[in-house]
Amino acid sequence: MRKDLTMLLDLYEMTMSNGFFESEYRDKTVYFDMFFRRVPDNGGFAIMAGLDQLIEYFNNLSFSDDDIEYLRSLSLFSEEYLDYLKNFKFECDVWAVPEGTPIFPNEPIVTVRGPALQAFLVETMVLLTINHQSLIATKANRIVRAAQGRAVLEFGARRAHSYDAAIYGARAAIIGGCAGTSCVKSAKDFSVAPSGTMAHSWVQLFPDEYSAFKAYAEKYPDSCLLLVDTYNVLKSGVPNAIRVFDEVLKPLGKRPRGIRIDSGDITYLTKKCRKMLDDAGYPDCKICVSNSLDEYLIRDMLVQGACVDSFGVGERLITASSEAVFGGVYKLSAVEKDGEVIPKIKVSENIAKITVPGIKIPWRLFDNETGKAIADVITLNYEKIDDTKPYEIFDPVHTWKRKIVTNFTAKKLQVKIMEKGKQVYESPAVREIAAYCREQVDAMWDEVKRFEKPHTYYVDLSQDLWDLRFEMLKEISTKGAKK
Repeated sequence: MRKDLTMLLDLYEMTMSNGFFESEYRDKTVYFDMFFRRVPDNGGFAIMAGLDQLIEYFNNLSFSDDDIEYLRSLSLFSEEYLDYLKNFKFECDVWAVPEGTPIFPNEPIVTVRGPALQAFLVETMVLLTINHQSLIATKANRIVRAAQGRAVLEFGARRAHSYDAAIYGARAAIIGGCAGTSCVKSAKDFSVAPSGTMAHSWVQLFPDEYSAFKAYAEKYPDSCLLLVDTYNVLKSGVPNAIRVFDEVLKPLGKRPRGIRIDSGDITYLTKKCRKMLDDAGYPDCKICVSNSLDEYLIRDMLVQGACVDSFGVGERLITASSEAVFGGVYKLSAVEKDGEVIPKIKVSENIAKITVPGIKIPWRLFDNETGKAIADVITLNYEKIDDTKPYEIFDPVHTWKRKIVTNFTAKKLQVKIMEKGKQVYESPAVREIAAYCREQVDAMWDEVKRFEKPHTYYVDLSQDLWDLRFEMLKEISTKGAKK
């Protein structure tokens, strides 16, 4: 059931919009860019996610009579503006980087073009939708890469910050590479397989562990995965599991799905369990582990020889607990006036907060021999990167660092998703996005994928864009000096 999210915005967005309505800027066409300044966890890249929900939001933007009455009660808005909202129709153009794409700081991942009073109104939802799912997809991708091909299951619904965070966090986790989710609603809504095992409470309710395992195996002989750490993994859990495999599953011609360990020294326990299961004739019985895992714990466990086939990851994935803010921002980049584009820049004492002006297009350059991404380049909208000719890229900060690239393919990163308020892009299924994400991450060099001190992937500016930014900063500095 669709939620009414139109009023999910900050008050200042409405006061600014109301101000534009009553001024010469009412019908002024503006451009806003969403971008982020830093990769979470100091990683090499982030993963774009949340676009489908953003499209849904754009498609359903409308103010109800109840909304109008509430806004009227605030005594902040003119009646003319409230009448405008009552008949509100979203008319913006929107471009965005497709979900599952690796993204980097300072490049536009969502661009909104339209009337100023409309472009201001959507800021909060653009940010919270893309920020949340991109954060979770990025964390999931790190965890999946740490697992080195072993399945990672999203188990975090009970630790999520809200039901929406659970539902859409699971979606983002699948995009990032998780093989499944324990959240049944997410599995249903996004057509992915639900995953789950048994609970400690199931074992505790029975008079003994063996009885609990036996009842479960009889009920689910085709998907029998037993939780073996309720009492003692090695002394009772695994022995009782093997006994049930022998007495219940084997006579039915069934094989066990696996066992799960949720506590203790998991590396040590999995080695012991693997030997016990192999010796009992169950080398195909999988070992799944959980218990507050993240990419660092998983990596260390595998380095130490843990015998693990899959990981159930909950709280540290669904909350991205190591760094719980993505940090995307939404900034004005240009204004159209009488057919002319006037670039806009935000200047700050904090150099990292100085924006890149103008209407821009982000590109990714791929090496034709290796298929690997070389760098991203942001150009002005009238520029085209001709990949049939050598192209010079340079560090936008240390401009003497330059490189001529040849034998490459240049691809625009953004696609148009809304035209004059109408959807023109169809989002792929979540599994398709996840497959696309795997392909795109594979195109990143291994050095960029390191968890600690990854190689810096360059996001360069075209010469024209760099010149524009430099001249605007110089002009502002000159004006300031004259004062």
